[in-house]
Amino acid sequence: MPRYATALGTNPEATYRRIDAAGRTSGANGHQLVELLYDEAIHTLRAAGFAASNHQYGLRSEKVSRALAILFALENGLDYDQGGDVARTLGRLYAGARKQVVDASLGFDPAPFERIATTLAEIAGAWRALKPA
Repeated sequence: MPRYATALGTNPEATYRRIDAAGRTSGANGHQLVELLYDEAIHTLRAAGFAASNHQYGLRSEKVSRALAILFALENGLDYDQGGDVARTLGRLYAGARKQVVDASLGFDPAPFERIATTLAEIAGAWRALKPA
């Protein structure tokens, strides 16, 4: 294998995702980064649902871990001082979503993952509507 190929790694999909993520985040402001987190959470939860329904244990575990990390990142980014009730509500929502993800990870029903993804998609839509000028 040529030296340049080994530098890119043996998993082309993972390499592409790293390059894509770096490209999308390099010039992003805070608002855009939150949009990316929502998009990735939604995608990851749907992939977890697919893996659960197809009994793909490793993939389900990987996607659950990623979804939990994103939900933690969203919660950690909340400004409770300036965000007030909205921040507190989102904090409770993210904590509840994490619990639902953990509970869903014990079974093979994709529906809980899809419900959480749908809820996050609704919030992401509202977040996009608040785009700063």
